[in-house]
Amino acid sequence: MTSKELYTKDARVWVRDPEEVWVGAVVTKDYNGKEVTVQLEDGTEKTIVTKKETDLPPLRNPEILVGENDLTALSYLHEPAVLYNLKMRFINSQAIYTYCGIVLVAINPYEELPIYGNDIIHAYSGQNMGDMDPHVYAIAEEAYSQMCKFESNQSIIVTGESGAGKTVSAKYAMRYFAAVGGGSGESETQMEKKVLASNPIMEAIGNAKTIRNDNSSRFGKFIEIGFNRQNTIIGANMRTYLLEKSRVVFQAAEERNYHIFYQLCACYDSPEYKDLALNHPDYFYYTNQGESPVIDGVDDADLLDDTKEAFTLLGISEPEQAMIFRILAAILHFGNVDFIETENQEGSKIAPEDESLPVVAGLLGIDGGQMKKWLCNRKIATVNEVMVKPLTKTQAFHARDALAKHIYAQIFNWIVGKINKALHTSVKQHSFIGVLDIYGFEMFEVNSFEQFCINYANEKLQQQFTQHVFKLEQEEYVREQIEWSFIEYYDNQPCIDLIEHKLGILDLLDEECKMPKGSDANWCQKLYEKHLDKSKHFSKPRMSRTAFIVHHFADNVEYQVSGFLEKNRDLVIEDHFNILKASQFEFVAALFRDEDKSSDYHKPRSGRGSIRSASGPPLKSGSKKHKQSVGSQFRESLTKLMTTLNATTPHYIRCVKPNDLKQAFVFEPKRGVEQLRACGVLETIRISSAGYPSRWSYPEFFTRYRVLMQQKHIDKKNIKHTCEFVLNKYVKDPDKYQFGKTKIFFRAGQVAYLEKLRADKLRDCCILMQKRVRGWVAKRKYVKLKRSAILLQCQIRGVLARRLARHLKETRCAIRIQKTWRCYIQHKRYNRLRDFALAVQSHVRGRTARNRFQELVRHSKAVIIQKHARGFLARKWYALKRKQIILVQCCIRRQRAKKELKQLKIEARSVEHYKKLTRGMENKVITLQQKLDEINKENKKAKEQEGKLHDLEAQVKVLKVAEVKAKQSSNKVVDLEDEMTKLRRELEETKREKASLEEHMSAYKKEQKEIVEILKEENGMLKESLQQADTKVHLLEELQKDKEHKDMENQQLRKDYEQERGHHQKLVNDYSRLEQRYENLQEELRLITSSPALKHRRTPSNVSFDPKAEMALDALLLQPTSNSTSDTSDIDRDILDQGDEKVSMDSSVFAKLQKRVRELETENKRLLNDLEGLETPMSSRSRSSSTTDTTTDTELASTSKLKSYEEENHKLRQEVLKLKEAFLAFEQNKDQDAPIRTLLNQVNVLNEENEKHRREVINLKSKLANTKRDRQTGGVSIGVCTDHNLFKKDPELMNEDGELQIAFLTQRQTIQLLEKQLQAEKKNFSIQENELKEELERLQKDNYRQQKIIAQNLQSTPEAKTSATLQHEINRLTNENLELKEQMEVYEKETKKLKKQLKLAARRLQTKGVELDIPGDTSAGLIGSPDPRSGGAFSPSIQRKDHVFMGMFAYKAEDEPRLVKCLITDFRPKQAEGLLPGLPAYVIFMCLRHADYTNDDMKVKSLLSGVVNGIKKSTKKRSDDFEIITCFLVNTCRLMHNLKQYSGEDNFSSQNTKKQNEHCLRNFDLSEYRQVMNDLAVHIYQGLIKCMEKKLSSMIVPGMLEHEGVAMVMGNKPMGLRSRTTSISGEDDPVRKVTIDTITKQLNIFLAVMHSQGLDPQIVTQVFRQVFYLITASTLNNLVLRKDMCNWPKGMQIRYNLSELEEWLRSNRLMESGASETLEPLVQVSQLLQVSKKTEQDIESICELCTKLSTQQIIKILNLYTPVNEYEVRVEASFVRKVQETLRKNRGETEPQKLLMDTKFSFPVTFPYNPSSVELDSIAVPDPWDLKFLEKV
Repeated sequence: MTSKELYTKDARVWVRDPEEVWVGAVVTKDYNGKEVTVQLEDGTEKTIVTKKETDLPPLRNPEILVGENDLTALSYLHEPAVLYNLKMRFINSQAIYTYCGIVLVAINPYEELPIYGNDIIHAYSGQNMGDMDPHVYAIAEEAYSQMCKFESNQSIIVTGESGAGKTVSAKYAMRYFAAVGGGSGESETQMEKKVLASNPIMEAIGNAKTIRNDNSSRFGKFIEIGFNRQNTIIGANMRTYLLEKSRVVFQAAEERNYHIFYQLCACYDSPEYKDLALNHPDYFYYTNQGESPVIDGVDDADLLDDTKEAFTLLGISEPEQAMIFRILAAILHFGNVDFIETENQEGSKIAPEDESLPVVAGLLGIDGGQMKKWLCNRKIATVNEVMVKPLTKTQAFHARDALAKHIYAQIFNWIVGKINKALHTSVKQHSFIGVLDIYGFEMFEVNSFEQFCINYANEKLQQQFTQHVFKLEQEEYVREQIEWSFIEYYDNQPCIDLIEHKLGILDLLDEECKMPKGSDANWCQKLYEKHLDKSKHFSKPRMSRTAFIVHHFADNVEYQVSGFLEKNRDLVIEDHFNILKASQFEFVAALFRDEDKSSDYHKPRSGRGSIRSASGPPLKSGSKKHKQSVGSQFRESLTKLMTTLNATTPHYIRCVKPNDLKQAFVFEPKRGVEQLRACGVLETIRISSAGYPSRWSYPEFFTRYRVLMQQKHIDKKNIKHTCEFVLNKYVKDPDKYQFGKTKIFFRAGQVAYLEKLRADKLRDCCILMQKRVRGWVAKRKYVKLKRSAILLQCQIRGVLARRLARHLKETRCAIRIQKTWRCYIQHKRYNRLRDFALAVQSHVRGRTARNRFQELVRHSKAVIIQKHARGFLARKWYALKRKQIILVQCCIRRQRAKKELKQLKIEARSVEHYKKLTRGMENKVITLQQKLDEINKENKKAKEQEGKLHDLEAQVKVLKVAEVKAKQSSNKVVDLEDEMTKLRRELEETKREKASLEEHMSAYKKEQKEIVEILKEENGMLKESLQQADTKVHLLEELQKDKEHKDMENQQLRKDYEQERGHHQKLVNDYSRLEQRYENLQEELRLITSSPALKHRRTPSNVSFDPKAEMALDALLLQPTSNSTSDTSDIDRDILDQGDEKVSMDSSVFAKLQKRVRELETENKRLLNDLEGLETPMSSRSRSSSTTDTTTDTELASTSKLKSYEEENHKLRQEVLKLKEAFLAFEQNKDQDAPIRTLLNQVNVLNEENEKHRREVINLKSKLANTKRDRQTGGVSIGVCTDHNLFKKDPELMNEDGELQIAFLTQRQTIQLLEKQLQAEKKNFSIQENELKEELERLQKDNYRQQKIIAQNLQSTPEAKTSATLQHEINRLTNENLELKEQMEVYEKETKKLKKQLKLAARRLQTKGVELDIPGDTSAGLIGSPDPRSGGAFSPSIQRKDHVFMGMFAYKAEDEPRLVKCLITDFRPKQAEGLLPGLPAYVIFMCLRHADYTNDDMKVKSLLSGVVNGIKKSTKKRSDDFEIITCFLVNTCRLMHNLKQYSGEDNFSSQNTKKQNEHCLRNFDLSEYRQVMNDLAVHIYQGLIKCMEKKLSSMIVPGMLEHEGVAMVMGNKPMGLRSRTTSISGEDDPVRKVTIDTITKQLNIFLAVMHSQGLDPQIVTQVFRQVFYLITASTLNNLVLRKDMCNWPKGMQIRYNLSELEEWLRSNRLMESGASETLEPLVQVSQLLQVSKKTEQDIESICELCTKLSTQQIIKILNLYTPVNEYEVRVEASFVRKVQETLRKNRGETEPQKLLMDTKFSFPVTFPYNPSSVELDSIAVPDPWDLKFLEKV
């Protein structure tokens, strides 16, 4: 279109304004080619003369495009459009972020906004950049996702002037990386904390308050955040650039020094910093120049704590922190060092009364005199000598400040190095994301060296930015294959060459610095000579010869050359360095020694740890080495930075400062335009507008501009052809657009033109519709008026006629009415007077009666009050007296208890004294024993040994008497023994009953029923007694509350108990020594076993008759007895050596155990003697018969004896270990009865085991003796001759007739026969031994269980003892009943089998003609069973019915893993199709019932633990399989319900059938496991929700928001360069195919699976309530972060989608589940988008309507609301403010401020009790489940 067509009347344009920069105007006359007449917004008219088309005012964009997220979406791209769009978004919508192509423009709001929380991070994580509203998190997510996807390094470049918010933006970007790049391990989490902890440190030492910003970064930094291949943070690195050192010594008005100084001064009164001699900031010269020591809202003391915490986290130790603070305090005191002129005024000196320099010397550890000297003097080195030159006062001040700046720079660099070291990692870095926070373009009234370096850096960054933008534009055109011409853009390379190339500004500056007499003026003249009139980027000011102008890309900047050389040299006197190097503090000395090592910064370094502050070290005067200048260092570091950035994919954030007054949401256009030009945003716009800035995908263009198409030209199969037809029709110039592969590219202004055409078309359509509708309305109105007129005439005429007739009637009736009325009035008056008189009388009489009644009432109440008051006083007096009496009783009882306790202690000590007296007697016994052993070795006199043994037994009896006396002093032990005796008698009676039951098998059932009935009656009585006992317990508890004042006495008793408890540890040591004795005994036995005498097995072929060997064997057999006795004596001696003071009440128990051990040893000794006595006659006989038998018998005897000793010692060792465990439990649990119970149990077990073992040994010995006797009698006839004379005869006589050979053969056969017999006997003996061992183990288990019950009973009440005993007997009888039943079943099977055989035999005999003499019926006789009472005759038997299934499965313990594997680990839901829901849970519970039925607690615990662990592992392993998780949830809930249903509790069993109550658990209370199952069900439920969330999360936003299910002609607005991913996707993109039907189909799948698995309906409703909450939260969170979704059509679309979901709920009968209530926020959002937003009534309706939305959400949606069409009206900012005020007024300040809904929120889940009607005996296991090892019971 031509200019005349564009600039017509009513066209909207922008006009320049000196204050607002640009103001809006409307063209009042068509453009005539020479001038344009416009009317401004204030009503004034203005004529703009145009000499060429570029002078025409810029056109304004359509109102529909204003406020877009991306500036490139604007049709007209120019400066006023960008400025206006940013202003509208910032002020009206309070949107601080806006895209401008690839750049994110961030405007500082000067207010804390709730848009940086973790919920916002979660919302932006994983989202494409164009899908959400602009945000710094979106840029960070783009960088992170590109790094993950392409495995390439990324960088985020944050620029802007001071106060624009660069540091905050960089900080939030780093926070985002730490959140999304965090690993699961502890080390990664620590690294993220370290990365974030570097921020407070760098802000403290590198940030300061300026006029423009309270937290301005005075240095540049580039942070590299390293990631590994898993894209988690592993480390980081930091480079710093150009620290503003001058701020250390000078601050302008209203500015501050670095924050760290004020943080230290804020804590000057703290004792921790007393040594630093700090004071208020106003006291120090370096902190009081700006006269603004405090920042509003900032607490420097708290910030110092944060800084110290960050120091610690980054590995800076406490001593290092202390040295840092000492150096910083020294810098502050350095500023207070003052100089005065000398008398000749040629030098300077420090005043003697100066107090600051000694403080500095003390803090730095340097020589104060040296520093005082060289602060006022300097050395000058000549060829022959070194002279000392005094410094003037000014020079001294400069030298002081230079040293202070250098010290601060060094400590700054050291801290940066420590941070890098802490962030360094040894793990290989795969990729990194760099965050560059650097100063923006600066231009002040006076610009110096710092501004020059900053602007130089921005020139380099702008060049890189421009090239990158141009590259992206070019790649886009090439990718879409469109024709394009080269785009001209501003190239600032000549300006960069002017600064950094040879003979450039920096080169000439370095050259002048090397000159001995170089000056700023000389350098300026050289610049004029080299570059003036030769470079277009260099010029000279008109009125100055000490300044120059550089034409930068942003603006022309004038630099004052004063101070350039000094700042570039950065001189510090060398003597100052030497003084600092000689510091007594190693930290200070190393700080400046390390500087020399790292001074050559131009040399390359390798390794990540070598990165350091890019500002580099300063130069020192007098140094011979070549040092780089500050400018050269900065140039090289900048070159390295650009190299790094060029190797990454850059992302840009441009920070803008809206105003200089730091006012919230105030935008100054002048400041905004300056910064937009300086940061390159306008250059980006210019490059974009030079090409094809507006881009539409074909589907979007078709949808948006379909109204411009005719139906006959629409081809939905070829949308591209349809779009081409439309553009060819309406846009005649083909250069205004280009068709790409997937997009249409438009020149600037074409989209606005198309929008105008579309709006005109819609307007014409509206006018046509209005015409038709208005005509129809007018015609309808006319017809209605005509009908109304005719009807009205008829009605009026009828009314007039009726009115006349009514008048005549009324006149006649009036006279009659008057007569009657007058009579009525008189009668009414009379009645009124009479009634009044009666009323007065009644009121007076009533009042009199009421007064009298009230007086009587008051009198009666006074009497009642007196009665109660007197009663209360009497009761109070009684209660007081009663309390005093009780107190007196308590005191007396306490005194008596103390006396009794004291008496018990005295008795205990007397017993120990008696033991002490008997100690000498035991020593005598030991002496006698030793003498006895010597006599035994010499002559083996058994009689003397027996006599001494009798003496020892007498002494033991004496000890027993003492022990009996000790036992009598311990009432508790006596009671326990009595109780044990009583229980043993009951057990013996029970055994006799068992024997009688076995004898009377036939009458067992009747007796059992009678016993069960009796037990039930007794159980009922016991329950009643238990209830009474409970009542008594409650009364006792109430009484116990009244005795709380006795706590002090109890505490004293506890202290006494603690003293006594310490003695238990000594007992543990004693037990360990006892165990060591047993180990020694076992070792001796092992030596006996391994002795050569026993290993040498004798056979008949090597028979020996040496009597010495037999004597040696006897000695070996006797040796263990003496060792045992000596060990016992040693044990007694050890116990007695403990002393009286360490022996407690438990010593009697330990002595009892010790006595039992001695008895066991004595018993073993006696058995050994008996064995020897048996072996003596046997050996004499065997010598006369056969040496073979002697050897074999001896070996058998010794072997059996050794085995018995080994088994006995093994058992004793186990008992000692149990005692140790009991005492350890005592020490841990503080249970004072645990050791006593354990000791008693061990004693009882030892008693019974010894008795059984003794009987077993006697039986075995008797059998062995019989066997030997049989062998001896059998061996007489075939034995070998033992006559020695036989061998002395003549050999020929012996071999006469071959007798010798025959004898040899006979002997060999005999030997073989004996060996076979011996092997057979050994085999039989081993079989019998194994059987006896099994029987012994069973009896031991039974005994252990009984002892355990006894121990429990001893601690319980008598009623509980009786109940437990009965319960134990019932369980025992039940087990025996089961065993007997099994035996009876076996017998019955055998009987049936025999009966069948008898029947067959009888039939065969009858067929052969043999008659059987069987009385009665044959079958009856065969079936009959003998009756012992009838003398052996047969009696008819009772027929047994088929077995009844008891509803339980029996399995073996080793089959438990198979059971868990089949029902849990390898179970698949398909295996349960068509079966009972929760069948695996039923099977598991039936197995559990059998374990309960058999009273096997270990089996119950093992099965339940295996089930729980198996379910947890399976759900964790298959967490993505919805069907499996549902199956496990169903079975877990069913198992939990079964545990409740069959628990036997009344509240659960009330709904059971009679048979179900019979199947209840009998022996175990599994209420704790019910809670475990409930927790497991909650865990599985949460996994189910997560699985559903994972499947639905990718569908919610496309289906609920992005898909347009309602056919509309609105379409989408242009989205700019960063369009939505779904917008640019093709038709085949699966995201575009997601609709609301897709979501409902997925919900149907979920519901079908739940129903098929049989999940409880109550749980189903809770699941879908949670799922619908997730849909609501995800949809709402996405909507409030996307401006393109906040419009009227989208509200209608959301309402349609919600109606579909509600219909789904109704169709599936889930409306009552609460899911529809979770959709209420979305319903209100859709209504908010569609409601009117203009008047006060609209405000009230919005506040009443949006009750489920927070204030922030409502305001956010109203701010984001954007019309899609021009006929829609925007929401005014004033309307939004009124809504906000009304909401705050109505809801108050207590409302939680939240913008996003918590997607992680979950409703509390409950599992209502759901009993099953299925009876357990009707359940069968399917064959395919492979559970054949389960047996029905």
